[in-house]
Parts: sequence; structure tokens; C-alpha cells
Amino acid sequence: MDSIQNWLIDHPTTYLVVKYLGWVIVVVMSLNLLRRLLRRSIQDPNVRYKSQKGIEVLGYILLFFLTASYFTGDIKDFTLAIGLLTAGITITLQELILSLAGSMYIFFVKVYSPGDRIEINGIKGDVIDIDSIYTTMMEIGEWVSSDNYSGRIVKLSNAFVFKGPIYNYSKDFPFIWDEFNLPIRYGSDVEEAKAIVIKVASEILSGYVEQSRNKWKDVVNKYYIEDAQVDPSLAITLTDNWIEFNLRYIVDYRKRRSTKHLLHDTIADAVIKTEGKVILASSTMEIIRIPTLKTQATNHE
Repeated sequence: MDSIQNWLIDHPTTYLVVKYLGWVIVVVMSLNLLRRLLRRSIQDPNVRYKSQKGIEVLGYILLFFLTASYFTGDIKDFTLAIGLLTAGITITLQELILSLAGSMYIFFVKVYSPGDRIEINGIKGDVIDIDSIYTTMMEIGEWVSSDNYSGRIVKLSNAFVFKGPIYNYSKDFPFIWDEFNLPIRYGSDVEEAKAIVIKVASEILSGYVEQSRNKWKDVVNKYYIEDAQVDPSLAITLTDNWIEFNLRYIVDYRKRRSTKHLLHDTIADAVIKTEGKVILASSTMEIIRIPTLKTQATNHE
């Protein structure tokens, strides 16, 4: 022990680093122990998740102040050393620093939260976790049609919150506008067709309309935006082949695919019940003239 003490006295910088690392280990172990205790004692998953993230942030803060206070005054030219160290870290760990800054930005500004559906850097999905470096998402789309999970879990650097737009499907206003076109054959009873589409849309979408109307009032009060129509609307366009009905409506962002299926299915049943008064159109081709083909037979001996 005496030889170890003498060696540490002869090497004060090494002793300082070893002592510092010892304190870091104590802090990290204490925080991990606290996280385990909270994970076992808290039953609510939302509160448990937030407490874990709070302890993680607290750990970074404690380590930062421990480092700053521990070395201040014990190393000569501390200001110069810290300046050079900071410059080197900034250059070599630029992406990591941006990720840490992004996590703080996400946490304090509430850009998005776990459970939100977002699109960032061209990737769309549901946020399932946010840590100090990465945002973890369950991917939607790609080779899968509509808003279905692809099955891939994507980890995206938090630095991307500073590099482009973030589309949030659920924050403040958890509804989106959707639409589809319905081709009606010329000669059909247009008024009957309009009545069918409006009736079906009103019945299926009434719940979404009421909920979205209340939410939209909050959006208007919070942002500089005009009032919007949330009731289903129908627009008619005359094309070369059919009368095109365009139905625009509002729907819960999580139920866009199932709602569109229900609208199509119900409208199709209603059209069939008109017994030919309303007929759905399809692409047609009119042949004006069939060209004459001249052939010549050749006898082979």
C-alpha cells in the first residue's frame, strides 16, 4: 500500500484521473440502481418511461458538473485546456453533439413524444422511444400499402430535428383530411348518386366530425390559422369518360385505411340497390375504324 501511495504521490495527474473515474463509476452505478428501483415500483408505463428518461438526463447533468468542478483549479491553464478540448470534441463528435442537442430540443419544445406518428427525413412511423441519441420508430409504408406497419424498427439520430421538416400526424390535431374519387357513368341519376355519397359519408364520419370540430377550435386559438370545414364535402368533375365524384372528409389518422374501405363498401352496396339508376363507370375504348389488312398468299412447290 505504501508503494502504491508513493507512486500516486509521484504521479498526481494519474491519481487525479483515477479518482475521477472512481467517482464516475459511483454516480453511474447509483443512477442504474435508482432506475431499477423505479422500474419495479412504478406500474404506470407512461410514468415509468418518463421517470427513466428523467434519470438519464439527470445522469448527464451530474457527470457534467462533476467533471467541471473536479478539474477546475487542479490543472494549469484550465481555460486553455478546456477550449482546446471543446474545439476537438466539436469537430470530431459533431453528429453526437447535435444528437444530444436534438434530444434536449425534443424534450423541452415537445416536437414529438412517444406514441406520436411522424415523418422525418423521409421516414414515416410511430415513435416508440426517445433517448439521448436516437429516436426509435416503428416504420409505416415502404413496400406495404397505406398506413400499415412494415415491421422494421428504425433508429434515427436526434440531429435530424435540425436538418429538415418534421411532419406530426397526432400533435394538437390528431385528424387528417383524406379523399377518394368515384366514377359515375353518364346517364345515371346524378342527384341520386350525390344523395347516396353524402348520406353514407355523414353516417360513417359523424363521430370524427364532432371530435375534430372541438379539436380544431383549440388549433385556431393556439395558432394563426383560419377556420376550416370538417364536414364531408363533395365536388363533381365532368371527364371524357365519366362523371367524377370527389369526396373529401376528415378522419382519425390511425383509421384512414379502414375508414376508406368502409366508405367504398357501403357506397357500392347502396349503388347496387338503385337497380341501375346509378351505375359505376369504368374505362372504355371506342374503336372508330378497323384498318384493312392486305395479305398475299404464296404458293410453294
